[in-house]
Amino acid sequence: MFDLHRLHLLRELKHRGTLAAVAAALSYSPSSVSQQLSQLEAEVGVRLLEPVGRRVRLTEQAEILVAHTEAVLERLEHAEADIATSLTDLTGTLRIASFQTATLALVPGMLSLLRDRHPGLRAHITQMPPETAIPALQARDFDLVVAEEYPGNPNPRPPGLEQEDLLDDPLHLALPAPAGGRNDTGPGPKGGPTGSLRSLAGHPWAMEPEGTAARHWAMTLCRNAGFEPDVRFETTDLLIHLRLVEQGHAAALLPSLVWNGAPPTVTVRQLPRGQRTRRVFTAVRQGRSRHPAIAACRHALRQAAADVAAPADG
Repeated sequence: MFDLHRLHLLRELKHRGTLAAVAAALSYSPSSVSQQLSQLEAEVGVRLLEPVGRRVRLTEQAEILVAHTEAVLERLEHAEADIATSLTDLTGTLRIASFQTATLALVPGMLSLLRDRHPGLRAHITQMPPETAIPALQARDFDLVVAEEYPGNPNPRPPGLEQEDLLDDPLHLALPAPAGGRNDTGPGPKGGPTGSLRSLAGHPWAMEPEGTAARHWAMTLCRNAGFEPDVRFETTDLLIHLRLVEQGHAAALLPSLVWNGAPPTVTVRQLPRGQRTRRVFTAVRQGRSRHPAIAACRHALRQAAADVAAPADG
């Protein structure tokens, strides 16, 4: 019988990549992690790690062990859910990661509903982009992730995770306010949504940083409209994007959630067909969706999303 704790360390190494990362995540020393994995090798009777430069990687036999460990952990998730279902009250801590605009627009409403319905359940919220939150969910740092997916740019579908749609969040082209401070309420330029984009080819833009899904989508959108955007402001903080647009310093592509159900504070134009909404969804590990705390959180998020009315395009 293999030691489950050591199997868990091997699984952590697969997801986190280095012994130092495993040690930091679990509050061990790297030498302790290495010693435990050496003992696991002795138990199994085959080599599990092989050196690659200054790092190590899992052997084929280690990958087989990790796959079985994932199955065991999923069964334990089911057991935990069954035990929680048998109880009258929900208690414990639910660890949630959420991207910025969902944290602003949806999470407070969710927390209010959970507080009223399940006062013994403690929610711990971390603001984190999906690019890092999803791997952290796989590594068991979180119980639930609220994530986004941009049109034409589908996210990877990691094995062992279950996704559930939450809402379609409208996306807008936000026009920089003119120097006089009055928003443009007239019709857009000729050429429809593509013409609106192209009319801003000479303006500065605010976008999310390189490497993010939002940036890839935004760049593709502009290039399909026939121009390379002059990106002068890079930040994941969409409230900064909005402020730059309001002050006339940049154009931006903004989701409705940034206004938290209120009408847009700047002039917005419609985007080309097929590019007008982003998908907002929740993700959990397989076996966790049956847990009553997860079900309660998802229900509260759906109600919070329904309470946020998406404003119409300008």
